[in-house]
Amino acid sequence: MPGFSFASGNAKKLAALPLYALGALASVFVARVDDLWVFGCGSGVGEGSLALFRFARQADATLRLTWLARDERDLAAARALGIPAVLKLSRHGLWLTLRARVVVVTHGFGDVNRFGQRGAVVVQLWHGIPLKLIQLDSAATTRISVPVVSAQVRGLLRRFYRRGYRSIALMPAASELVAQRLRTAFALPADRVVVTGDPRDDVLSNGPALERSSLARQVLTAALDTDPGDSRLVLYAPTWRDGEADPAVPTDEEWARIDAWLRDAGAMLLVRPHPNGVGDYAAGIAGSPNIQLLSSARQSDLTPVLDAIDLLVTDYSSVAFDYSLTGGPILFIAPDQESYTGSRGLYEPYREFSGGREVRSWSGVLDQLSRFDSDADWAEIVRAHSAALASRHFAFRDGRNTERVYSELARRLKARP
Repeated sequence: MPGFSFASGNAKKLAALPLYALGALASVFVARVDDLWVFGCGSGVGEGSLALFRFARQADATLRLTWLARDERDLAAARALGIPAVLKLSRHGLWLTLRARVVVVTHGFGDVNRFGQRGAVVVQLWHGIPLKLIQLDSAATTRISVPVVSAQVRGLLRRFYRRGYRSIALMPAASELVAQRLRTAFALPADRVVVTGDPRDDVLSNGPALERSSLARQVLTAALDTDPGDSRLVLYAPTWRDGEADPAVPTDEEWARIDAWLRDAGAMLLVRPHPNGVGDYAAGIAGSPNIQLLSSARQSDLTPVLDAIDLLVTDYSSVAFDYSLTGGPILFIAPDQESYTGSRGLYEPYREFSGGREVRSWSGVLDQLSRFDSDADWAEIVRAHSAALASRHFAFRDGRNTERVYSELARRLKARP
């Protein structure tokens, strides 16, 4: 599996400093065009960028909208959806970024062409509600693998990040609680982080629940090697650990127990590694027809399939917040809770996030799965915790988040001199 770390990413940014300078210089001489917008997403063609692209295209036919793709696969995926697209690292991708009035991203400036954004109206949609400390709130963000000059370089990186974040003109937030986290993480004034709801979550609120579930099941089935039929679906979605391996990978004995429970429960386990995560799940997938890989290569955006999931197992991942909108039960596995939370840091106590029900191994998860099916009162506690997560972290559940973001962006563009 691919691995990514803050240290490796920062090394690349430092090496690219001359290109940033050249891009800034080019932006002085290249005029931006009001009706040209570019979109990108760090995980593929999806998330809030896709939702906003589609809404903007319907709202104003005069806009020229282009998706800036990471690679040929994303390029083909965008064009299959009828979306004009070019490679972000091509000359055309750089030119479009330099010319665009509006730049929309979900992860970082590298979602489009990072060297051509100076002077654009940047909309940073982010990619979920942060539980883990992020950006300037986290020391991990400026980690660098050059120990001799580590302190000096980390200081330079922090200034580099802070200066870059100043270009963010609008950052939507799911609630005021989330807005507070984003404001400190990106050092943004209150008026740039606006509680509109997250566009990527509209798919979990639009239309009747049965229709959403049916559509999500279709999307999910297309991303799997085997049709799950009417199986009960359990999703395991661990977070990224900055290049470290997932410590909760089941042992051979646990894989066998998982398979036995799945067979008895008429269920299927879908393993969804983080796109940048590290972990070897091959033994379980190869050893049981009831365990399947749900790869980011086949389904880059997880949110549209969440309504098909009957139960989520995760650790510190923000997918728990998104999934809570479905009302489905969530179980938490955290074998490295003390070390992970101590080194990375969280915005809220882990036991508040997990409801105090976290376990350290898959044996514990299996015990909880059995209890969920046999103890109605305990199952209600689990479901109530999901409802509480949603209530605390989401201000809107009306399917109109994208509309509010677009309206706020349009208002700000109109008010610009």
